[in-house]
Amino acid sequence: MEKTLLLNITYEPLQVISWQKAITLLTLGKVEVVEEYDREVHSVSFSIKLPAVVRLLQFVKWRDKSVTLSRRNIYVRDHGTCQYCGAALTQQEITYDHVIPKSQGGQTTWENVVACCVKCNGKKGGRTPKQAGMKLLNTPQRPKWNLTLRVTIGVKHKPESWRDYLYWNAELL
Repeated sequence: MEKTLLLNITYEPLQVISWQKAITLLTLGKVEVVEEYDREVHSVSFSIKLPAVVRLLQFVKWRDKSVTLSRRNIYVRDHGTCQYCGAALTQQEITYDHVIPKSQGGQTTWENVVACCVKCNGKKGGRTPKQAGMKLLNTPQRPKWNLTLRVTIGVKHKPESWRDYLYWNAELL
């Protein structure tokens, strides 16, 4: 089923929502439709084209603190590369490593989890990089970028109608 791209009033992408939520926001007067799909939905009293892109009518402040720590976001932060050897990996090939192992008191935080290949993860084992004689390519940290610009990484087929709103200030994924 079609998804809808939600934009801030400034036309910056915020998130991908269901078309049902987009229609609810439209009927509540909170958004305007910017782009539509060809498909229509019908109710007893009206028909409406499915919204492809909607824009909020009031500004929503984005907080960097809302970037969730998740496997997908670690993958994006680390550019899909092993943080020990630099190998480029797909999401299916990558593993995740606690820099300070949980067995040594390490926490699951932005500053302690990195993307890692299976080979390096096995080599490091339950040791710190120093104990294993390995070096991190980058110091892990909470992302400073606005993850919503990459919000569609999990959407397999991005509609053409979204293109103008996704890539105006971000690299093409």
